[in-house]
Amino acid sequence: MNRFKLALLSALVLFASEPLSAQQTEGTWSKAAPMKAPRSELQAITVGGKIYVIGGNVRMMKDGEMATLPTTGLGQVYDPASDSWHDIAPMPKGSTHNGIAAIDGTIYIGGGFAARGHAEATDRFYAYDTATDRWRELAPLSSPRGAPALIGLNGKIHIVGGRDKPAAIATHEVYDPATNTWTVAAPLPVARDHVGIAVVDGKIHVYGGRTTGDTSNVGLHDVYDPATDKWTPAAPMPVPVSSGTFAQYRGLLIYLGGECKPDTVHTFAEVQAYDPKTDRWRLLAPYPVERHAQAAAVAGGKLYSFGGAVGCGANNLAADNLTFQLP
Repeated sequence: MNRFKLALLSALVLFASEPLSAQQTEGTWSKAAPMKAPRSELQAITVGGKIYVIGGNVRMMKDGEMATLPTTGLGQVYDPASDSWHDIAPMPKGSTHNGIAAIDGTIYIGGGFAARGHAEATDRFYAYDTATDRWRELAPLSSPRGAPALIGLNGKIHIVGGRDKPAAIATHEVYDPATNTWTVAAPLPVARDHVGIAVVDGKIHVYGGRTTGDTSNVGLHDVYDPATDKWTPAAPMPVPVSSGTFAQYRGLLIYLGGECKPDTVHTFAEVQAYDPKTDRWRLLAPYPVERHAQAAAVAGGKLYSFGGAVGCGANNLAADNLTFQLP
C-alpha cells in the first residue's frame, strides 16, 4: 500500500472516531482591527509580543484604478495590546508566497513568487532587524522556489519544500546565521509546497501541502529529527489541504483554511488541530468565512488570522483580522 493510500485510510479511521459535530464547536472567533488594505499570500510572525505582517499580494490603487500588486513588499506591525497597526520598512524586493521564520529578534524571509500565478520564483533570502527597522540581503537559496516553509531550530533556519513551475520540490536546506551559509539536509519524503510547519520537542513537523495543481492536496504529516537527519511519518490530517495558514497554539499544531476544493471554486473553512501528545487530529470551530492565502500568528493568548482570499486564486482579497481563542 503506497503512502497516499495509507494516509487516506488512516485519516478516515481517525476521523470516524469522533462525531463531526463534537469536533467543530471548540473555540470562538471574533474581529480585531483590520489591515489597511486587502492582502493575500502574505506572512506573519510574532516577535516581542507584536505581530509582523509582511509581503504578499496587496489590493491598492495604481494608475488611478484598483489593482492586485504582488511586489510592494508591504510590511506592517500589529500590536495586540492596543489593537493598532503601524508601517515598517518594506522588503527590498517584494514578492508573494514567501517563507518566514525568526531567531533572536531577527525575521528571515525566503523564496517567493515575483509575479501572479506562481510565476517568477526567486532565490532571495532576507533578514529584517526588528530593533533597527532595516533589511539586509543574505546568501541566496540554492535554487528559486515559492511557497516554501521556513522555521528556526537550534539557532538555524530550515527551509523545506516549495515550488518552481511546474512541480513541487522536496528540497530541505539549513541556513547558519553565524556563517551566512546553507547546507543540505534530508529532503521531504514526498515533494510538496504550501505546507504547515512547526517545531515540537526539537523536531520539525511538516503537514499538508500540494504536489502538483491547486487541488492536489495531501494530508501527509512528516517529522524531521535533526539528530539523525531522518524523516518519519505521523498521523495524517483528516482533511487534505494546502495553501492555508498555520500556527502553534495552546500546544496544538493548527492548520486553517486552504485552497482548493475539487470544484476549483471554493476554498476551505476547516480549522484542523494536531495534538503531539496523542498523535491525533481534530477539527475546531471553522472560519466564519472560508479562505486561503492568509497568514497567522499567536500573541496574548489568541491566534490571529490576517487577510487571505475568499475563493481560489488571487481574487476577493480580505483585509480582516480575525481572532481565534480556545477556552
